[in-house]
Amino acid sequence: MKRIVIALATCLYSPLVFSADINPRELIQQAMDHWRGLSSYSEMSMTIHRTDWERSMSMRSWTKGDKTSLVRVTEPKKDAGNGTLTKNNNMWTFAPKINRIIKVPSSMMGQSWMGSDFSNKDISKSTDILDEYEHTLLETREDGQNTVYVVESIPHEDAAVVWGKEVLFIRDDFILLEQQFWDQDGIMVKTMKAREIKSLGGRTVVSTIRMGKEEAPDEWTEMSVQDIQFDIANPDSLFTLSSLRNPRQ
Repeated sequence: MKRIVIALATCLYSPLVFSADINPRELIQQAMDHWRGLSSYSEMSMTIHRTDWERSMSMRSWTKGDKTSLVRVTEPKKDAGNGTLTKNNNMWTFAPKINRIIKVPSSMMGQSWMGSDFSNKDISKSTDILDEYEHTLLETREDGQNTVYVVESIPHEDAAVVWGKEVLFIRDDFILLEQQFWDQDGIMVKTMKAREIKSLGGRTVVSTIRMGKEEAPDEWTEMSVQDIQFDIANPDSLFTLSSLRNPRQ
């Protein structure tokens, strides 16, 4: 799971290198590159919180490059084996209860992923924002010893996206602190925020993120990474429909 589920924040702790004129598109590119890494293996948990119930599940995730990922649920037992494969901007899901692989159509990418506040699009996290949006640096803020860059991204008129704009808060060590999603009427719909930053796998990363909708502040979904390894040799055979159905790792 790219950028969100798989690495959640594989952001290297390194100084921001830019000229005096910050290039906001390059800033987003750098943050995304550090977030997804070259390859990774991670163990994580997801907690879905509602006003009258809460449930959690554990997962394992593998990534390779910026377009390939596999996520598999390991617990609880009733959900174990459910999986999601993302490859070259395509997404498939597998449900062992019905023993079926389903290709997620583009019309369903905005739907909830596994009943959470993350959408299928959030999980696939393609790099569309780089080329289908116009980026503007709104402001810079000082946050302790770090500088935070606030970037507004507005889609081109012909872009096939649902949002009216996105606003990203990126720290000068390339950690994405917050991402806001606004609709076409200028109303903020949901926000993804970093909740915890720590050292994992030899890097400083966002270890916990929370996604929540503005209209329901008491409802949210958190993704937390317990362990992550970077730059490992994940074989191509891992990222196949056969592997999605029949786990080999």
